[in-house]
Amino acid sequence: MKALLTTSVGRLRLVGYMEATSLLLLVFIAMPLKHWGSYPQLSSLIGPIHGALFLLFVINAISVAIERQWKFRQTTWKVLLSCMIPFGTFYIDRKILRKL
Repeated sequence: MKALLTTSVGRLRLVGYMEATSLLLLVFIAMPLKHWGSYPQLSSLIGPIHGALFLLFVINAISVAIERQWKFRQTTWKVLLSCMIPFGTFYIDRKILRKL
């Protein structure tokens, strides 16, 4: 865990994991409880957290792209697109970020 926090790519990977995990919680726990269990409080808590993590991922991805001088067509657009596809940050971590 400490190794993830020492580099900008490591922090981006950590935020990516957190963003994808928050989506898992939102989709598979909070939303079913809201719609089938009449318990909307959890989704109103996790929803904004997921939104904040999404924005944090985008900002960090752009920051790392500038810092590392990523070519837009080669890396940056893939990383940015990954957070818009459900669970795409897990995939992009394995295919691109882990190797950096």
